[in-house]
Order: sequence, then C-alpha cells, then structure tokens
Amino acid sequence: MVITGHWIDSSWKLQKRVLSLVHIPPPRRGVEISDAIFKCLKEWGIENKIFTISMDNASNNDVAIRLLKDTFSMSKNLVCAGKLFHVRCCAHILNLMVQDGLSQIVDITNNIRESVEFVNRSDGRLLLFADIVQQLRLPGRKLIYDCRTRWNSTFEMLSCAIKFKEVFPRFWDREPHYNCCPSEED
Repeated sequence: MVITGHWIDSSWKLQKRVLSLVHIPPPRRGVEISDAIFKCLKEWGIENKIFTISMDNASNNDVAIRLLKDTFSMSKNLVCAGKLFHVRCCAHILNLMVQDGLSQIVDITNNIRESVEFVNRSDGRLLLFADIVQQLRLPGRKLIYDCRTRWNSTFEMLSCAIKFKEVFPRFWDREPHYNCCPSEED
C-alpha cells in the first residue's frame, strides 16, 4: 500500500509526497489497513493534521476509514465533524463508470482487441498490415494493445484502430486465418 500526503505549503503551492510503502499481507482487512495508515501518520507526526483520506471503494477500505474516523473523532481533530473525512477516489469512480459504459460494446472491443492481437502476433502479419496502410497512404503503421482494466488504454486502442478501419477488410482479403475483422458498423 502506498500512503501519499498532499498539502498546501506556505507559498500556497500544492505539494505531494510518498510518505510510506507498506506491505500488508493477505487477507488485507480494514483493521490492518487502518493500523498501517495510523502508524505512518504517527511516524511523520501528522496524526493531528489530517483533513481527508481518499481511497477506492473496496469494502476493506470502508472499514479502515470507519476505524480511522473513530480514532480521530476521539481527539476531536476532524474538520466539519468528519463529514469530509472520506473522499472517494474520483479516478476509481470514473473508471467504474467508463467500464460500465464499455460493457455495452464489449463485443466490439473484444473484436478489435482480437484483431490487434492477431496482427501483432507475427512479423509477417505486421508487415502485411503495414503494406496495406502504406498503400492507402494512412498515417502511422501500427496497432496498439490495451490494458483491459484501464479504460484510457482501451480508448487509445480503439482510437488507434479506427484510423485503420479501411485496412481491416483489405487485411481480411489477404490473410486466410484472420476471422475477427470488425464490420463497418463496428
């Protein structure tokens, strides 16, 4: 677990530092997460200066937040009675929303992903694909893979693939083993 501190310095500039890297062996229960965070804050001497904590939406993190909030509430150090203490990770929430949207076109993204993997699996296929791209005078020559759990990576793969929408059917005509050609509608 990485514990990162964010604060505004005396010049009103936002600062960010990694405070600790903590190994928490499985099972990673909320109590262990809470204890590790509190220990780090004590070591830095900032346990009385915490305004908010941001974590993703895992249930063990919810338990950790509840335990930390209880601990900080005892010393009455929480601003706004702790109403702002737990700030959900916006990047995690955004990723969940986009993944939900991508689930509506899962067949299309899987087809594109299979096409990218098929083309990139051999040098001969890569060369054939690049030749077709060159014949069509398209910019770029290479498809990119995505990381399935990162929506922005899938977006980049799809954005790249759409530039080659005229190439896929021509590649299909020339490559007998290619069976995942995206349709015009895809």
